[in-house]
Amino acid sequence: MHVLRRVLAVFASVALLAGVGLFTSSAAQAATSCSGTITYDRTVSHNGSAIGELVIYHNSSNGGTNSACFYHRGASYGVSATTSVEIHRCLQKSGTGGGGCTVDATSRIDKGSYACNAGSVGVTGTANYCVYAYGYINWAGHEYSVSSGTRGC
Repeated sequence: MHVLRRVLAVFASVALLAGVGLFTSSAAQAATSCSGTITYDRTVSHNGSAIGELVIYHNSSNGGTNSACFYHRGASYGVSATTSVEIHRCLQKSGTGGGGCTVDATSRIDKGSYACNAGSVGVTGTANYCVYAYGYINWAGHEYSVSSGTRGC
């Protein structure tokens, strides 16, 4: 009987710790979507026509959340092509005057064969921090990329 109580107590402790870990990790890895205020938007072209667009969004959830999507545009829209996007939170704070990004946190890289867009990917805790995003599309045998540089600085 004492052994059974100990086993149950250990099991309950492990379950409690696992539950706390689940809640902690889900808050740190909050879901993002490509919505909110657009803070950066740039297209990339092939033969004078837009084929891709990198967009960074911001909203105030989770201490500031920035997300990024790389959209197919023009002739590439609806056509499967390797497309990728990622976003980073920089150590630099807002008001520091730009410069390079010393990466503090990185989103997952969303890369695959997509017909409409790659993303959304995001980083949280971005209030008062700079962000940097990068995306590309492989089109007509070439990689066409957009680098946002540091934003929000």
